[in-house]
Amino acid sequence: MAETKKGSGKTASKKVKTEEKAAETIVEDVAVETAEEDITTVNVTETVDVPEEEAEAAKPQPVAKENRRGGKALREENDQLKERLKDAEDKYKRLLAECENIRQRNEKEASRMYDFGAKEVLSKLLPVVDNFERALASVPEEDKERPFESGVDKIYKQFLVTLEGVGVKPMNCEGEQFDPTYHNAVMHVEDESQGDNVILEEMQKGYMYKEQVLRFSMVKVAN
Repeated sequence: MAETKKGSGKTASKKVKTEEKAAETIVEDVAVETAEEDITTVNVTETVDVPEEEAEAAKPQPVAKENRRGGKALREENDQLKERLKDAEDKYKRLLAECENIRQRNEKEASRMYDFGAKEVLSKLLPVVDNFERALASVPEEDKERPFESGVDKIYKQFLVTLEGVGVKPMNCEGEQFDPTYHNAVMHVEDESQGDNVILEEMQKGYMYKEQVLRFSMVKVAN
């Protein structure tokens, strides 16, 4: 039952509460204006009956065993996915390594073909260098300062600098030990003042292109 009290500037509350099984509680605040313009606040607690079927349906339903976290089926599926991922990563790494090997092989092949072509061209320029050297060697010492001879000498030196810039260098092997890898012996002499297989004279200058022999040195070897 409800009990209400009236007074100046005062409020009364009315509370009704009923508890039953399988029920929901609704609480409302009702404001009632009295004749004396006082406001009475009534707190009403009401119990609503809910059918047993609806109450049962509202309960959380249990998760099927095969769908539970960590179930056997899920674990097997997870293991299969991990195995497929590992296989995909292995294939990717193998393909990446193969692509890198192909790139390196292509670079080496391109470099080899470039060097092969460069050697063919550079070897044909060496006789020009030989002719410059013969011409300058034939100039008398007192004439080397003349404008023409001096100009030829400058062109020769510039030519050598240009060849060196692309990797061509003379061997300059006089006084070194004979090595068939770099030298071609065209003459042998007996000289007790020299050691065995010492190069006495470079009769035709040899040249290297990077780490390769561009032209063998023709040399005179002692003993």
